[in-house]
Amino acid sequence: MAGGRRLPVRLAGAMLSLALAVGTGTTVHAGGNVNYLDYLNGGMAAILNTSESAQELISATEKELSEAPEPQEPSTLVMANVKNALNVREQASEDSEKVGMLYKDCGGRILERKDGWTKLQSGNVVGWAKDEYLLFEDDAKDLANQVGKMIAAIDTDALKIRKQPSTDADVYGVLAGGEIVEVMSVDENGWVCMDYEGKDGYVDSEYVKLDFQIDAGETMEEIKAREAAELEAKRHVNYGEYTTDADTTLLLAALIQCEAGSESYEGQVAVGAVVMNRVRSAAYPDSIHGVIYASGQFTPAMSGKVNRVYESGKIKESCIRAAQEAISGVSNVGDLTHFRRNNGREGLVIGNHVFY
Repeated sequence: MAGGRRLPVRLAGAMLSLALAVGTGTTVHAGGNVNYLDYLNGGMAAILNTSESAQELISATEKELSEAPEPQEPSTLVMANVKNALNVREQASEDSEKVGMLYKDCGGRILERKDGWTKLQSGNVVGWAKDEYLLFEDDAKDLANQVGKMIAAIDTDALKIRKQPSTDADVYGVLAGGEIVEVMSVDENGWVCMDYEGKDGYVDSEYVKLDFQIDAGETMEEIKAREAAELEAKRHVNYGEYTTDADTTLLLAALIQCEAGSESYEGQVAVGAVVMNRVRSAAYPDSIHGVIYASGQFTPAMSGKVNRVYESGKIKESCIRAAQEAISGVSNVGDLTHFRRNNGREGLVIGNHVFY
């Protein structure tokens, strides 16, 4: 059975009959005498070369085999299966030195597997993690589809984002080169629908680079640098003349504007509440600054848009009030820690977002 495929029952039966005949030393008659050597040299077609029904059988079998799906290569995707964080170690041993950490919803690429451990790469983290805290194959793909997102990087100096998928449509604004935005869909005409402050905006796919993004882990060096930056942000003014409290509020307001500037006030408070829920959760950094700038979490923070909005000073009053309410402890989404554009996912829908 070449390639490990199981032959159809009809051909298997023919092969069995042939083997029995040859096993007795008997020649097989198919328009002439053909012995075992002929079978070895010419194959089934040589034996049955004058039989029309046999030729049809062979042709049908060859067609079935040629159309059979090729074996799928094992997936190299791996996802963390933890509530908080997972240690990644230098060697496949719990006594080995930690080289980094994977957090809830983080993923990576399998490099090697042995003895209940997997060597993986996630961002800059390369090391071993225990299989019992990981997801593989379909389980990993299902989780990645839930928590990952398609993003587009602007691949030109500046790109107009339009209200409809047409070059004649009105323009919301201009995206700077290198800016990263979350993608909702791509239509057959090459228009990319993306999130623009909670609204659908459209750009030509010719001018963007698309990528599917999953949160990555952190090396121990990156963790130390982030924690130092968070500590500095708590005790020192990083953005000009504002006090720490005002700076924190405006930073959150800038994120709210980037993510939900066109949403209702309720939707803006909800985004702020998600950030604060993460601050209170052990699965995320314990400061607003740390949550907003955590690796792979908020697309506008990754692209630098949050910084630009903050520095511009042009933050909507409603977004500032929403940030103040969220910081004061108000939450209209309970303890939910995620949101995305409403794509049919189960959750609490507020405006164009679903919270989960």
